[in-house]
Amino acid sequence: MLKYILLRALLALAVAFTVSLAAFFLLNAATDPAHAIAGEDATQEVVATIRARYGLDQPMPVRYAHWLSGVLQGDFGESYYWHKPVAELVAERAPVTIILALSALTVTILIAIPLGALAALNPNSWIDRAALGVAVSAQAVPNFWLGLIMIILFGVMMPILPVSGDDSWRHFILPAFVLGASSVPAVMRLTRTGLIEVMGADYIRTARSKGFRGGALLRRHALRNALLPVISVLAVQLGQKFGGSVITESIFAINGLGRLALESILGADIPTVQMLIFVFAIVFVAMNLLADILNAALDPRIRIG
Repeated sequence: MLKYILLRALLALAVAFTVSLAAFFLLNAATDPAHAIAGEDATQEVVATIRARYGLDQPMPVRYAHWLSGVLQGDFGESYYWHKPVAELVAERAPVTIILALSALTVTILIAIPLGALAALNPNSWIDRAALGVAVSAQAVPNFWLGLIMIILFGVMMPILPVSGDDSWRHFILPAFVLGASSVPAVMRLTRTGLIEVMGADYIRTARSKGFRGGALLRRHALRNALLPVISVLAVQLGQKFGGSVITESIFAINGLGRLALESILGADIPTVQMLIFVFAIVFVAMNLLADILNAALDPRIRIG
């Protein structure tokens, strides 16, 4: 098991390194940071001064090596736009995004698992078709459209919830629903498939012969085994919430990492964008690693193979 974890961890680090390398060269090739900092009307002398000040006159491989050495020491550089350490900016905004991501995952669990269980307990019925219809609809609706609909419904027509900011827990209700809805189809279908497979097992028939029915059968025997693969999928979904927060945070004016990413892109703040891509990649890779570890722990055949 330890060897398996080490191999997966090394692979995860290789992926994170590759993402940081590709992001660095693409960002620096797509725009000239010196011109972005100086402005459109700046003279060549001003641009050259800025380029020398930030080390932008050096070759890109040298700049990447300098950036990577700084990252290994905990120094992510200084923001061109906010003129403060990038690590400080990320540390200020990260708690908001973490709360939003965990809230969205909670929404996914509360909707998808009961819906999948209902569909599995009533296969090929109108309940099953309705649940699948909800899942397909949730998958087809883009986050930005659903966010705007939620703002119109609960901020304009029925103004019962705040639609911007992050001052209280009420501000996270609509964004969490919007961000969590996108993961409902995958988790719901996996729950349904797992439960249908488990419900045909021998030990379930034995439990039925002992008098277990309905909710008691589901809670005490079926759900525990059916949700084993769902747990690892939820770990991956949590990682996706961080990257998916860009649109949701922008719509609801939440000051998290997603909105910071958008503001940094618009301001050509390459050091901040570079760190955010690196952070999102690390989180996503870490969640995938956690999913792999959970899969290996729950199913020994994976690590043996």
